[in-house]
Amino acid sequence: MSKLDKLTTTDLAAWVQQVKIQTVQGKVCDRIPQLSVVNPTWFAVHICCVSEQTYSSGDTDCVFPLMSVIKVFSFLYLLENMGTDTVLQWVGVEPSDAVFNSLDQLIADNGYPRNPMINSGAITLADKLPGKTASDRSSHLCQWLNQLTGSQVYLDEVILASVRASRSPINQALTNYLAEKNRLDNPEIALDTYEQICCISGRVEDLALLGKALACGNNLQHHRVVNAVMLMCGLYQDSAKFALRIGLPMKSGISGAMLAIVPNTGAIACYSPALDTVGNSVAAIAFIEALAQKLELSIF
Repeated sequence: MSKLDKLTTTDLAAWVQQVKIQTVQGKVCDRIPQLSVVNPTWFAVHICCVSEQTYSSGDTDCVFPLMSVIKVFSFLYLLENMGTDTVLQWVGVEPSDAVFNSLDQLIADNGYPRNPMINSGAITLADKLPGKTASDRSSHLCQWLNQLTGSQVYLDEVILASVRASRSPINQALTNYLAEKNRLDNPEIALDTYEQICCISGRVEDLALLGKALACGNNLQHHRVVNAVMLMCGLYQDSAKFALRIGLPMKSGISGAMLAIVPNTGAIACYSPALDTVGNSVAAIAFIEALAQKLELSIF
């Protein structure tokens, strides 16, 4: 029996009630109109174990865009299709202590994105996804994920329209600088692709299924690379702090999505839209930290 399998539904329900109280410490993302209208007190968790055991609690019917959590899977997709050596010519694997959309960081690094978990890295990789148009690329990625994991993620057109209506000038500036440094083949398609894949949506169960693929494929080189980069870079400038406190590969998104991988054991997926100042879900981090400490899940 794995450590995750020792979880009881009673413990799970109690922790969910404890962390829901903490949602008042955060605020929902107000930059994208569709994200700003969600209920800040929502909290959902789904845990998928390699043993096929599952646990679920909270507002599990909520559908949400993966936002930056998708960066993990565009990175994995390209590693699987192009190989590590090729992909690491496009992006690095170094942590960044700057905000996730820092243009100053990209300029300091002369246009070579620090890692695939920040926006400059993800836009660069969006440029490399197979497909002639942005729609082709997001569709291929969705199909691949659903076939690989049994999830039912899809492109949410309503969220996409909201993202396009409030397009980030910083993401446009990052794209322009990457183009200036000849890092992109087609800047317009790259940014459109990035925006589309961030709007790939599902429920917390879908996110857990995606994560389980990374947990049970840990003997594979590409999964190890992705998990290592998540651990070092997945929670932006707070990554090191939580690597120490939680000790699991994790990735967050501004929708409130959060994914943690327990290698060879399973995946923990949370959704709670109230964010801290860095852009990580307040309640999701509190829940995963409580769970990791209680069940001794740290990989260290």
